[in-house]
This record gives sequence, structure tokens and C-alpha cells, in this order.
Amino acid sequence: MKRHAFEPGRLFAGLVVLGVGLAYGLDAAGEWDLPPLAALPVTVGGLCLAGLVSALAFGVRRHRARLTEDAAPPLRDLPMDELRRRYESMPAAHGDELHEPHQDRD
Repeated sequence: MKRHAFEPGRLFAGLVVLGVGLAYGLDAAGEWDLPPLAALPVTVGGLCLAGLVSALAFGVRRHRARLTEDAAPPLRDLPMDELRRRYESMPAAHGDELHEPHQDRD
């Protein structure tokens, strides 16, 4: 399984939805008396806070990337550059002369 970056906004959104689901589950079990539309503002507010947490985490990641960008070594040959050199050094295939630019003939 590939490792991925930690995203606190998604964690927060998941916890909000899990909490609202738990509240409705407790209401269905008779343990808690939840008004029918009480969870809607909690869900919307929690998801808005999750968006704010995501935006803050993105800002922190971008700030850290800018700090390390100055210390990063210069780029060397990339795989794309090697492929480009191979392509440019290939001999012309049969029929490619039709696509070459026309030269004026005397």
C-alpha cells in the first residue's frame, strides 16, 4: 500500500461525520433524545471547520516547501531529457520526409 501525506482536514471531517452518526445511533437506540434537525448545523459547521483545517495544513505544507526549495540541489538530467535525446538521435523512419519542411529548389 502506498504511503500518502497526512491530511488533518480529512481526519477532522471523518470524526465529525462519525460523531453525528454516533449521535443518530444513540437516538435510534433510545439512549439519547436528539431533535430531528439538530445534527444538520453541527455537520455543516464541522465540515466548514474541516475545510479551514485543510486550508491551514496546505498553507503550512507550502510554506515548508518554500523553505526547503532554497536548500534543494539543482536538477540534473531528468528521465524525460534522456528520452528526448534518444528521440532526436533516431534516424528518420521511412515516410517521415513528407513531414519535413519544404526547401526552395532552384
